Formats: sequence, C-alpha cells, structure tokens
Amino acid sequence: MAMPDPAPRRLPLRRMPATTWARQRPTWREASPARIDGALGRALARPSGNWYVLAASAEVRGDRPFGRLVAGTEVVAWRGAGGELHAAPGACPHMGAPLCRGAVDAGRLVCRWHGLALSGDGFPGWSPFPVHDDGVLAWVRLDRVGGEEPLPLPVLPERPALAPAIAAVESLAGRCEPEDVVANRLDPWHGSWFHPYSFVGLKVTEVPEGPDPDPDRMVVEVAFKVAGRWGVPVRAAFSCPEPRTVVMHIIEGEGAGSVVETHATPLGTDRYGVPRTAVIEAVVATSPRVGFALARRAAPAVRPLMRMAARRLWRDDLAYAERRYQQRTAKPAD
Repeated sequence: MAMPDPAPRRLPLRRMPATTWARQRPTWREASPARIDGALGRALARPSGNWYVLAASAEVRGDRPFGRLVAGTEVVAWRGAGGELHAAPGACPHMGAPLCRGAVDAGRLVCRWHGLALSGDGFPGWSPFPVHDDGVLAWVRLDRVGGEEPLPLPVLPERPALAPAIAAVESLAGRCEPEDVVANRLDPWHGSWFHPYSFVGLKVTEVPEGPDPDPDRMVVEVAFKVAGRWGVPVRAAFSCPEPRTVVMHIIEGEGAGSVVETHATPLGTDRYGVPRTAVIEAVVATSPRVGFALARRAAPAVRPLMRMAARRLWRDDLAYAERRYQQRTAKPAD
C-alpha cells in the first residue's frame, strides 16, 4: 500500500485497490502465536506501580459520586470543591452503605443512610486512595491489590497536547482478564479480516525481534475505511508502556501524532466466578489541517461518533478476548 506524501494532501482520502474480503492476503503465517505471546509476556512484566484506569476524567463529576469495582475493590470517586479528583473505599465507614449512591455537597461525599460527610482527608478507618487525573482519564492506585512497588504517577504514554485535540473515551466490559484484552491488541494482523468495515489493506511492516527488543513495538500500514474503496492510509505503531495498556500512535499520514489508548481494568468476578474486565479506550485526535479546527468546534457532536466507532470494534474484539480466556482456562478433557 502506498504511503502518504510528507506534505498532507488537500484531501486525505485515497482510492484503495479493488479486492474482496476472501481474496485479501492471508496473515495467519505472520500472526505467530509465539510472537504475540512474546510481546504479551514483555508487556505483563512491566511495572504499573499499582495504578488502574478508573474511568474517563469527565465521568467523575462534582455533583454526584462515581462508583466502580476495580479488581474486586469497591471504589467511589468524586470531585472536591476545587474540581480536584478524589477516590476512596466505596463502603461508608459508619455502617457500610454504598457511597456511590450518596451525594456530593460542597466538595464533600455525603452518605445517604445517616448523612456522614466525608472529605478527601479521610475518616477513621476510611483512607482515600492515591489518584491521578491526566485530563482524559482518571486513575486510582490500589497498592493492596497491585502488590508492586508503588509509583507516584501512572505510566502514561506520549500524547498530543490536549488543547488543540479532540479526546473521546468509550468503555465496555467482557468476561475475560486484562491479558486477554492486551493480547487482542498485540495481534494487529486480524484487523482487515475481523474488522473489514473499518480497515483496508493492513500490512504489518515491523515486529519486535529478540528477547528484549528495542524498540518493542509493532508497526502497521493500514487505511481506515470511509466508504467503499475509499480510505485514509496511515502508518501506526503499537506498544505497551505498562501491563494493562496498549497504545497505537499514528506516526505517519493523516492525524500523525494522534493516539488510541486501550486500557484493560480488572473489575472482579461474576456470580459464576468468571473474571470481568473493562476495556476503557481513549482516543486523542489531532491534525494540522485547517478543517480540524472546525471539527474541534463541533467536538460535542464528533465525540459520540468517535465513541461509536470504538464501541463497534470492541464489541467484536471482546468476543475474541472472551474466547481466548475460555480456551486458555478450559480444563483438559478426561
């Protein structure tokens, strides 16, 4: 696939070569399970500092609490009077009421059972968790759960500046573990086969080699499908800064500098003992084109479209991740 010229064209669309889904080049030889497992193993060995993505930053508001189970730990989050992020155990220290069903008043979290007002300073037997708000995502540090050496901040990927960008976050949950989500993203070879509605002509041009490759990334050339044979070709690099995150950086073509971050947050287990994992995907899009400034003005209308595209992909990919979990945990037949 021909790649974009260094200077952006007036229109980013390209007419892609005519082909059919069944006649595209097979990728099963390159998609070696050993290669994918090697990349996954290196990702899982990296430190997270016990940080977990809790939610989109915008989901944690100043007028009501936000609750989520993270790795079996009940977490409640809210905003202080100055807009600062707080997170703490989700059970009220008085009688265990669910604080996610409480209220926020003047920056304090108020329990609805008996009116106990809690602040970010804590309460006897109730200590808030370390948090970080990066402007797109809200993070919480759970040292008892993670069991690693704590880090003062989460391991964040490189992003474009947020002010001139458009950011959108979508969340879904599936019956699998975080490693199954990460393994899915470390298999870019399935893109054109499994997602023909989104990708055309995907080709992996760079893979990590050796036990400790530098850089440890995969590079692909692909066109994001717009309509029919028309697409927007880009060159993108996939990497894992920490064990529960896969980042796709657009390194060449339309939107160079944009990122798609896929974060896998363990939630807990369902009533059958099957683990559940939230896929929290953040897209931070940027472009030097004049028209992108217009798109930024229309961001409230653009973000739902970005989230819808992510949701469509992950509805399919979560089925893939759930099947991977089932296969690797299945008991051998007698």
